[in-house]
Amino acid sequence: MRAHIDEIVFDCADPGTLARFWSTLLGGSPVERDPDWSYIDPPGFARIAFQRVPEGKTAKNRLHLDLDAGDIGTATAEAVRLGASRVGGIVSQKAGDFQVLLDPEGNEFCFVQPAPPDGQD
Repeated sequence: MRAHIDEIVFDCADPGTLARFWSTLLGGSPVERDPDWSYIDPPGFARIAFQRVPEGKTAKNRLHLDLDAGDIGTATAEAVRLGASRVGGIVSQKAGDFQVLLDPEGNEFCFVQPAPPDGQD
């Protein structure tokens, strides 16, 4: 048996707000199934759902999304305008550049710019 990803679910306090935030970044229309469950179907990706839970976020996520949006600075400015916050500055490494951000409820995600393959600068 081989499983497939049906959806990725974020626990949160306000599913509708996160669905609207993420739909602006990734595409897809936010759907509020009920006050405790919203989702988006970004083009070319698995459904991302948002489920209301009673407890708040208390630690760093063990899983996060890396988003390639082209220009990291422009993407970051737009995400901040929508309610995200930056964590530090743009980091450059051999594998590429990235900017860590938090969505409106503090879930980590990154805008990334992978390095070109070796010999293709």
